Amino acid sequence: MMRVRAAAIAAGLAIVGGIVALAGTTSVGASQFPGTNGKIAYYKISNWCDCGNIWVIDADGSSDNQLTFGISSIAGDDNYPSWSPDGTRIAFQSNRDGNGEIYVMNADGTGQTNITNNAEGDGYPSWSPDGTHIAFASNRDGNQEIYVMNADGTGQTNITNNPSSFDVVPTWSPDGTHIAFISNSSGNFEIAVMNADGTGQTNITNNAALDVFPSWSPDGTHIAFNSNRDGNGEIYVMNADGTGQTRVTNDAAEDYSPTWSPDGNQIAFASNRNRNDEIFVMNADGTGQTRVTATVGGRSNSPAWQSIPIAAPTTTTTVAPTTTAPPADVAAVTATPAFTG
Repeated sequence: MMRVRAAAIAAGLAIVGGIVALAGTTSVGASQFPGTNGKIAYYKISNWCDCGNIWVIDADGSSDNQLTFGISSIAGDDNYPSWSPDGTRIAFQSNRDGNGEIYVMNADGTGQTNITNNAEGDGYPSWSPDGTHIAFASNRDGNQEIYVMNADGTGQTNITNNPSSFDVVPTWSPDGTHIAFISNSSGNFEIAVMNADGTGQTNITNNAALDVFPSWSPDGTHIAFNSNRDGNGEIYVMNADGTGQTRVTNDAAEDYSPTWSPDGNQIAFASNRNRNDEIFVMNADGTGQTRVTATVGGRSNSPAWQSIPIAAPTTTTTVAPTTTAPPADVAAVTATPAFTG
């Protein structure tokens, strides 16, 4: 089972157990931009059991609700939520069946279903922008690879096929044509991008430090990620081709796991700057950093921002009333008499 902890973020990643897989023929879709900002799903770890569950909260810190109820770090740790593009479902990873699997549930936590059903470790799910596929990571082929599957779990397919590297944490471009992910194929953890079928794998960072946890902006022009290149974990934003890498947080603590708001104006992320891992929100340029969660007896990370689709405008057809002329005798009675005074 893969778990993300603040102490390990400084090293880039914290992964316990196995990772994910991907399948089927990838169809190209387009997510809606700008979207309407909904709730933030996140992973809250309880100190009493050292286990975690999926929660959802409004971006202003209100309406904090628990969706999953695992009670053991060995069998019941639910992590790394990913919203479906229509905002009605959440994919997540869980070890409740004895190993890491990908589950899908409704936005209210009902209907939790294992869709990978594999003896090895699967994790880090990411919905395609058209909602038909889920990318994930898995170690079922002996090392960590990126897989894609249909949204119902069928057609699980390895698309990276890098037997000597460690490829994890996929995230789709908003137009569905590319997938960004973490790879150490060059000997160091970098952000890589590939076509949605796994071809054209290219590193877009090339840094001696660790660059991890990519997140595409909803308009597809930028990628946020976290890096320890300046001595501690910070959030960076770069152009989608890897140019213009810019730090947008500047804090002595560890800032990590960024995710864009659906309208593209904000970024949610995790940080231990308050001596505890919490969810924060900031403007996309790094200003206005505000804490969202206030976790008691635990810690919170792995935020994912829900997009609420904008309803198509309804077209109202106005039908002109049909006017029937009254009979001549009625018309004569009801006619307004002319003023003759």
